[in-house]
Amino acid sequence: RRLAPLNEDNGRFLLLAALIAAYLSAGATVFSALESPSEAAAQLRWNRTLHNFSRIFNISPPELRAFLRSYEAARAAGIRVDALRPRWDFPGAFYFVGTVVSTIGFGMTTPATVAGKVFLIVYGLFGCAGTILFFNLFLERIISLLAFVMKACYERQLRRSGLLPSNFRRGTAVSGVGSLVGWKPSVYHVMLILGFFAVTLSCCASAMYTAVEGWNYVDSLYYCFVTFSTIGFGDLVSSQNAAYQHQGLYRFGNFIFILMGVCCIYSLFNVISIVIKQILNWVLKKLECRCCPKCHRSSTRLSRRNAITPGARLRRHNVAVDADGQYDSDTEGRRLSGEMISMRELTASNKVSLAILQKQLSETANGYPRNVCINTRQNGFSAGVGALAIMNNRLAETSDSR
Repeated sequence: RRLAPLNEDNGRFLLLAALIAAYLSAGATVFSALESPSEAAAQLRWNRTLHNFSRIFNISPPELRAFLRSYEAARAAGIRVDALRPRWDFPGAFYFVGTVVSTIGFGMTTPATVAGKVFLIVYGLFGCAGTILFFNLFLERIISLLAFVMKACYERQLRRSGLLPSNFRRGTAVSGVGSLVGWKPSVYHVMLILGFFAVTLSCCASAMYTAVEGWNYVDSLYYCFVTFSTIGFGDLVSSQNAAYQHQGLYRFGNFIFILMGVCCIYSLFNVISIVIKQILNWVLKKLECRCCPKCHRSSTRLSRRNAITPGARLRRHNVAVDADGQYDSDTEGRRLSGEMISMRELTASNKVSLAILQKQLSETANGYPRNVCINTRQNGFSAGVGALAIMNNRLAETSDSR
């Protein structure tokens, strides 16, 4: 018996897993080539330094290594030769919990007691979940704001060109203005705007860190990306000296930059993930066409207007439609007003996240009512999880409250 072919979701998942594995391998190769010679040279210099120090001061190598191990333990506990700020006073502890719930995790401060470690497990469980929810809600609102601004700019452009009446007001006779009915803010434009904002924020924050911390500008940019993306290596950590000029103002600015940077980069990552998903869909489509020589003939045979296959009537109710009988997004504007369902319409009903996000942007910008009825079968995970699920389900969740 022939095995059933992989569906689109499983194929996309396997393709993404293969691409991530290749991406990781390529990154490991590049970083190994870049950093391995420097590591070997540093190890050689350190061994030479240890040998010279042991010979000059007549200290046995085992005693010297025992002393260095004690120094490493003290450094891990936060003790430095130069005076540093206290790690566990209230500002230091607040900085620590902020890096915990945002999943940055610099690692320069860690709990040393058993009670602190146990409390961190419980504290991080709810704190990380609440912070991720905050990031998702921020993503919703920044998309709504960008859609509103882009819509206003588009209306202004239409007024200048004479295609929009000068007395037109948002929310009045929207359907009567042909220039606005089919308009959609582009997801790619949203990605570019978020990217520009993230770069601007990182450049401003890097200028502050260069001036206050004494880092060079490249190191400051590196710290901003590592922190804003919640990677958090901990090799560079801000606000760790014992005292700064205008210390209170600097701590406040550091907190605002990290908060806004993490929110912005999180939103940008999620929008980029939708674009990556579109690329995966395109690759799967190309692979399917190459692997199946008969796909063109079969698609031509099944894409007739009133073509119907066994079971199509049962699948008819699984197609998502708007309140006026149209599809949610770009399904060629066809209606389901008593017509038989073609295979093309059934395939188009399985919309991808890009079309759903474009629908959200369009309806947010045009001010359309959100009492959309979606008659899709849900199995608990068919709408996705995480930020993509929030974007996909946002219209249905807020239809009663708005």
